[in-house]
Amino acid sequence: MALSESFLATALEVAHRAADEAERAIHARYAARDFSVDAKADETPVTEADREAESIIKDVLRAAFPGHAFLGEEHGREGQGDYLWLIDPIDGTKAFVRGYPMFSTQIALMHCGELVLGVSAAGEYGERAWAVRGGGAFIGTSSANGRRVQVSDTREFGPMAAVSTGNLKSMANDPARWQALGGLVSRVGRIRGYGDFLHYHLLARGAIDLVVESDLNILDIAALVVIVREAGGVFSTLEGEAIGLDVRNALAGPPALHAEALALFDP
Repeated sequence: MALSESFLATALEVAHRAADEAERAIHARYAARDFSVDAKADETPVTEADREAESIIKDVLRAAFPGHAFLGEEHGREGQGDYLWLIDPIDGTKAFVRGYPMFSTQIALMHCGELVLGVSAAGEYGERAWAVRGGGAFIGTSSANGRRVQVSDTREFGPMAAVSTGNLKSMANDPARWQALGGLVSRVGRIRGYGDFLHYHLLARGAIDLVVESDLNILDIAALVVIVREAGGVFSTLEGEAIGLDVRNALAGPPALHAEALALFDP
């Protein structure tokens, strides 16, 4: 069943409200440094703020859409069906724990396997990005004052191009791809590692030109995929495949640069 514009508008309003309520709880914990830190099975950190925020988000979404399913970073999968909300309550928990504001609340909606809505709320950083399929991408200090954004029109890797990388552990163990990244770095004017939500926000508004990551999961990027695509970018795996629930790496940028980079990483 096709999604109507009115449904997407309602879903976006609810997602913003869920992000607002989660951010209030996260801010209280962050400002007071009121949390303990546990290690998950994969040795990544988790705090009470992560668990509390995910529960808050699901409560808001469930009240509006009781028949929808959820996939959350802390509590896993709940329910089945065509509508699946993907939730990362604090994307960047390591930053949250260490006290610097490079983390965000990520909420996305997948319908029949397609990502159609994304909200990336980085309250401590002072920025929020959002998009729905076919509606453009927006960035502002809150949901009330967003401006429409567009990826850069950069068409070649040269002195003016800027690339940001995320986690690269797997790529470092792949000689061919590591060499490809090295060749790319030697051609561009700036290489940075903004990471997490930030380099995708920068990409969506045209401040950088390409993002490369080799170690992630769908909850890290689901909302950001919609935002970058609606800003005119291309978002795929390093193999050129569509982003799905089993994604493990990412390549995102304006169409021309994405195509050129893809030819390097997956010849």
